[in-house]
Amino acid sequence: MRHRRITSLALAAVLPIAAQLALSGCAQGGMGDALPHALGGLPDGAPKPPTQSYSYPNVYGKPAARPDAPLDDQQQLNMQKDLQKLRDEHEKLSADPTLPPPDVPTPAPAPVKKKPAAPKAGQASGAKTNP
Repeated sequence: MRHRRITSLALAAVLPIAAQLALSGCAQGGMGDALPHALGGLPDGAPKPPTQSYSYPNVYGKPAARPDAPLDDQQQLNMQKDLQKLRDEHEKLSADPTLPPPDVPTPAPAPVKKKPAAPKAGQASGAKTNP
């Protein structure tokens, strides 16, 4: 009998808190606006939220008409010929042996490392002498 009473008291205390936590996610505004900073609210210098909510873009809407019409077959053919002509001119210029080669920067020489000094007589390498 006593066990049932404890269980019902615990349920009576936990149930409203759980319901409040579950329903707080549905609220439009945040509770952090009203709470002090010490209890987890926003600090005093925090910027205010926007008064007007942002609208989402219409992903199912039809886009606006393009100002330029796509190229027709003749325009496409002329464009391909122009590009081929430019490509041929570029290859001719790059293959001309009379032109000087492009300047290629020479890499800096690697620094020369010093050789370690030879150990003094009677002293092992890296060992310190006892005074």
